Amino acid sequence: MSDFIEVTAANFKDGEMRRVLVDGKEVLLARVGANYYATQDRCQHLGGDLSMGKLEGSVVTCPRHGSQYDLKDGHVVRWTDWTGLKLTLTKIAKPPRPLRTYGVRVEGGKVLVASGGTSVIAGA
Repeated sequence: MSDFIEVTAANFKDGEMRRVLVDGKEVLLARVGANYYATQDRCQHLGGDLSMGKLEGSVVTCPRHGSQYDLKDGHVVRWTDWTGLKLTLTKIAKPPRPLRTYGVRVEGGKVLVASGGTSVIAGA
């Protein structure tokens, strides 16, 4: 069972993202509608800073190579914005992997994030 750690006040605007630290790990915290989501902040492709990316609905796009992930469960929406042979070779060399996700609770105007993330299995 994970411990929940207070990371910030629950004052995000809809569509806002921030990097927060949870037990020394960089975590992306985002608000989508009335919900907060937390995932690892580094892109699984080449380590781009997802908190500096673009959020559309619950999908975050890495600013480096356009990899996309759904924050609801961390699954890969698009591995990169590359096409053709470059995309094929990239998938062989570094297969798509989901983001680690973290439980989130809002209590008393504070956002709390679970200290232990969950590895998501694609298609599960």
